Amino acid sequence: MKIAVIGASGKQGKMLVEEAQKRGHEVTAVVRNKSKMAGFKGAIVEKDILALAYSDIKDNDVIINAFGTGASDDPILHQTVMTHLIDILAGKPNRFLVVGGASTLYVDKEHKIRLLDTPEFPDAWKGVAGSMAKAFDTLKQRNDVNWTFFSPAAFFMADGERTGKYTLGQDELILNSEGKSEISYADYAIAMIDEAEKGNYIKKTLHSSCRINHKGLNRPFFIARNTCEPALPPYPYRSEKLFLYCPAKTLPI
Repeated sequence: MKIAVIGASGKQGKMLVEEAQKRGHEVTAVVRNKSKMAGFKGAIVEKDILALAYSDIKDNDVIINAFGTGASDDPILHQTVMTHLIDILAGKPNRFLVVGGASTLYVDKEHKIRLLDTPEFPDAWKGVAGSMAKAFDTLKQRNDVNWTFFSPAAFFMADGERTGKYTLGQDELILNSEGKSEISYADYAIAMIDEAEKGNYIKKTLHSSCRINHKGLNRPFFIARNTCEPALPPYPYRSEKLFLYCPAKTLPI
């Protein structure tokens, strides 16, 4: 499989590149400064993200957007970048996977309060998180792009342990048995490349069995790995938003 990683020189981008290459995929790194990709064996597209054209990435089956900003950066960038990328991918067959944020996840069953809206959410990150949430809202309206928005847990650990274990959910923040919401960059990379390979959560027709049919494979929409029981909520299927967390007690995928 051919995979392009936008923002490949960042912390999460590098782990995605490493995980994909480890599995034998052909990876293209999209970066502003190729000097940051020393030792990388693969194709490099050296371009500002807003100058990126479809011709730069068209040969890839999957495009992963690992673009990120810090708390002090211009928060509007997330919206600007999202709009640019989905515009160049509109109507194209490539899949578009986005490294999202936990801020858009709901903390209530009624889906009225997002993590971003809680009093505990850090003020320093509200600008970036709010912009990412608006970018996600824009993405949800696009039926002409094969997107998957992948939210990590609330505590996203750059130097966290690689356990090879994770749990998938959808729109609600999930806590592990210790009441924590956390995942390492390494485990997130595993989950992201798993989705790149399997393509379980892209825009597909809903079947009455509440399963999506992708390339002849019927797969459950949600698997609670810490209980090993299938959970199939009757949500309408379209391009999907996924949430990951690393439970304290779970089983390897």
